[in-house]
Amino acid sequence: MCGILGIANRNEDVFAEIYDGLLMLQHRGQDASGIVTFTGENFREHKANGLVKDVFNADVAKKLTGKIGIGHVRYPTAGSLSAAEAQPFFVNAPYGIYLVHNGNITNTTEQREKIIGKYSRHLRTTSDSEILLNVLADKISDSIKVNGTGDPKRNLFAGVKMTMERIQGAYSVITLIAGVGMMAFRDPHGIRPLSIAQRVNEDGGHEYAFASEDVAFGINGFEKLRDVNPGEAVLVDLDGNMHSFQAIEGKLTPCIFEYVYLARPDSMLDGISVYKTQLRMGQTLAKQIQDSGLEIDSIIPVPDSARPVALEVANATGIRYREGLVKNRYVGRTFIMPGQAERQKSVRRKLNAIPLEMKGLNVMLIDDSIVRGNTIKKIVEMCRVAGANKVYVASASPPVKFPNVYGIDMPTKRELVADNRTLEEIRVELGADALIYQKLEDLIWAAKEGNKDIEQFDCSCFDGEYLTGSVSEDYLTKLETSGRVSDKINDMPTAGDSWNGSKLATSG
Repeated sequence: MCGILGIANRNEDVFAEIYDGLLMLQHRGQDASGIVTFTGENFREHKANGLVKDVFNADVAKKLTGKIGIGHVRYPTAGSLSAAEAQPFFVNAPYGIYLVHNGNITNTTEQREKIIGKYSRHLRTTSDSEILLNVLADKISDSIKVNGTGDPKRNLFAGVKMTMERIQGAYSVITLIAGVGMMAFRDPHGIRPLSIAQRVNEDGGHEYAFASEDVAFGINGFEKLRDVNPGEAVLVDLDGNMHSFQAIEGKLTPCIFEYVYLARPDSMLDGISVYKTQLRMGQTLAKQIQDSGLEIDSIIPVPDSARPVALEVANATGIRYREGLVKNRYVGRTFIMPGQAERQKSVRRKLNAIPLEMKGLNVMLIDDSIVRGNTIKKIVEMCRVAGANKVYVASASPPVKFPNVYGIDMPTKRELVADNRTLEEIRVELGADALIYQKLEDLIWAAKEGNKDIEQFDCSCFDGEYLTGSVSEDYLTKLETSGRVSDKINDMPTAGDSWNGSKLATSG
């Protein structure tokens, strides 16, 4: 998962607005940040590893002039952790195109071979986003050969259509095209989110913005118009006019994990409130907790993303709600930290138990999800050290049993605590006195209640059903043995490792 943003401002330089918008999307990526603007003649670019506040300063702001621009915050799922992999990416022909991408391409091997062999292009990185950009550039060039250069809009839309026919996987994309404007498009399944917003400027004209989540709009005075449709491309030209093109017929199947953990609770994705979804997840989880017959003194969330679920569980069960774990807000989200070793260091820095809410009590910990299992395992031990009598665990989502290949860092089954284990075996592994998982049908209900027009969600990390092509057993096997994944697995503690105040591990 990454955060992408594009803004077209007809009257003022756009850097400050993109900066503020990226701050609102920082939860979607903490590894790298980048912004490029267009002056009408030249691109101005700056990107580096780090948080938005650290990558950009007053001196950089003076250089990034222009009334139209795009930005990116990176959470790597493909490619290395090098600063060279930071987005936006650029190709100088046709036109000159910068691109930012959220998602993951699944047929990269085939496309890389075509780009290098058939089109004689050189790829500077291992990023799937650079492959996507080069395919788009090739297809726009093909359209120019057929249609000529007289209608850039026609060429861009034709290029997007051919790109969608060739690329498989999940992708929400915003591009900046010299002399033309800003164009966004979304894969035919709409797996990763992308929204359009509008505001009226002082002259009465319209200005537009695109973003992964609509929380990036309000800070700059934009009002959300709608979500980009699956298979749709939208162009905002340099005169501020918006043009839409349905490149491929799509069917909306958004990633359900966005509502569990990835998106902010104040976001609306595809007509669904993330916050309301999490409350409904709490309602269904409460039924299982009540039916379990466990003697529970208090409901305690694993902060922050599990808090709405835990509050609703407490409301529905009548069990008292307590904040028994205190989060250090100056430590980033451990799930999206780039390596297991860094995650291990972060758990103890991130959370601390309150002994007064633990000593002699039976506590039910509510977590949004359990991925690798190491974080919740250490939290259970932390609660015991603080004096808890019984420590129960409930997950607001079902067991994560399969790799996610659409832009979430769940790349291999070997990393997943629920892989090839029974519920009882997982409970023992986590050290909990009882373990309850959300049912998949309840999670789907919780999301679908927000938009009953959605017939299906991408639930691949829970059910192993992949909606796009190129996700074969061979593809998944190659993921298991890829270099970055192997390094991460080698960093993981064994099942016999225990927390001693210094040795820590984490999960999602």
